[in-house]
Amino acid sequence: MKYLLFFLMISALGFSQKFSFKYEAQYQSNTHKPDDINNMNTILDIDGNTSIFREEEDKKNDSLKLNNGMMKMGVENHFYVKKDLSQNKVEKIITYLGSDYLLPIDEKLNWEIASEQKTIGKYKVQKAETNYGGRNWVAWFTTELPFSNGPYIFRGLPGLIISIQDTDNHYSFNLTEVKKGGNLFDTRTKTVKIDWNKYETLAKSYYNDPFDLLSKAGRKITMTDAYGNKVDITERIKEMQKYIQQEDNPLELNHKINYK
Repeated sequence: MKYLLFFLMISALGFSQKFSFKYEAQYQSNTHKPDDINNMNTILDIDGNTSIFREEEDKKNDSLKLNNGMMKMGVENHFYVKKDLSQNKVEKIITYLGSDYLLPIDEKLNWEIASEQKTIGKYKVQKAETNYGGRNWVAWFTTELPFSNGPYIFRGLPGLIISIQDTDNHYSFNLTEVKKGGNLFDTRTKTVKIDWNKYETLAKSYYNDPFDLLSKAGRKITMTDAYGNKVDITERIKEMQKYIQQEDNPLELNHKINYK
């Protein structure tokens, strides 16, 4: 109760200004290669109760209105999340084959706040734990930045999440920069609403024809090796399917797709 009262008091004093928080994301997408760690910068832009979390590169592409020109192949490990905390609404955006799909995140976060405290950078933080996506998560939040928000889908604590990682050390998000007066803008508003079943359908469609992007764009698919020799497209498809199968460690482990 004391955390809630503190949060409401600070909010009433005007902490609804625009802020931008940069997080370093690290994740292991292939469980067979534990030393192969992906690193990327991500941005959480907050304007009152509204926020967008995305890769730094996605934000640049959105600002240049290149959403339809810088498409990602595949449907997994997308970190694009919109939140409207006033309506308790969290939505994941997946861009696939030129279309934006909206996937509501309805899984509840039941936080257990521990008494353990420490300092991360210049912030005093406190420990909290929850379950999400078939994983156990340990977070450290600070009331010095009284935003009930955090990276990716995480929110609901009486302060900003400074650091969070799952207990298997496969995924982590760590705050690296705070900027007052961030620029929140949304170019991905024309979306098709899906659920996790439709998500799986999209993923399997990609697996069955990984180069469908080229055919839909009206291009003739011709592949060559480093020496300019034509390569059998069926062999490239098999190679791509093998790669997709190896990417066996999605953040939402409870929605892992069996491609076989």
